[in-house]
Amino acid sequence: MFGRWGQAWRDWRRRRVLEARAIPDELWLETLRGWPFLRHRPLEDLLRLREMTSLLLDRKEFSTAGGLVLDDAMAVAVAAQACVPVLHLPGELDWYDGFVGIVLHPSEVVVPRQWHDEDGVVHSGDEVLAGEAIEGGPLMLSWQDVRLGGRDGQLEADQDLAYNVVIHEFVHVIDMRDGQVDGMPALPTRVQRERWQTVMGEAFARHAAEVDADRPTWLDPYAAQGPEEFFPVAAEAFFVAPHGLALEFPEVYALMRDFFHQDPRLHAR
Repeated sequence: MFGRWGQAWRDWRRRRVLEARAIPDELWLETLRGWPFLRHRPLEDLLRLREMTSLLLDRKEFSTAGGLVLDDAMAVAVAAQACVPVLHLPGELDWYDGFVGIVLHPSEVVVPRQWHDEDGVVHSGDEVLAGEAIEGGPLMLSWQDVRLGGRDGQLEADQDLAYNVVIHEFVHVIDMRDGQVDGMPALPTRVQRERWQTVMGEAFARHAAEVDADRPTWLDPYAAQGPEEFFPVAAEAFFVAPHGLALEFPEVYALMRDFFHQDPRLHAR
């Protein structure tokens, strides 16, 4: 009985949110025009994406820094792109329950860092960030880089077009859901986990070797930083430049197709 009433309450709550946070038609069309990879989808997906965008806007709190002025178009653009990876995942937006705040900066942010080298020596310096996802939030994004993700790379096998900072940082959140930042999301079975480790491990090793050898790579060299970066960088390419990823890393493409329950190549122009 409690389960039925609980589901009824959730359905009622969902309807209320969709009514209260309905995205105006012109604003939604503006978002699709600004980030063309969003619109290369079947109508059913676009309707689902629009609803999920409203639901995510209800769950998260947007703020700005550095004098940036937030408007509805900015919030909708970020939320719509953030919904893409979880569009067909079981649990949908529950994957993002670990944080609330999203902070937009005008451009990249310089932050001080400390790290240990292989000998245990502590180093310090500055790091330039286009985005950052940390456990518990907030999630930080450079608005300048969010706008760069609006270029349509689906026709090209071009590394520079396989870029989307929103997808990158929200895939980090997906990775964090099991409490580990290791380049592997929470997977339900041992077979799935072993397949993920094998496919991604081999692809990462190949990519890292090419980067270490100073050979040009289609995938962003930043993916060679570690498995925890290879996953979100590859996910950017999967959603934004699927043809290129399928050509360069067909096994990775198939793995992500099965995990995300999406096949962007089918609808990319």
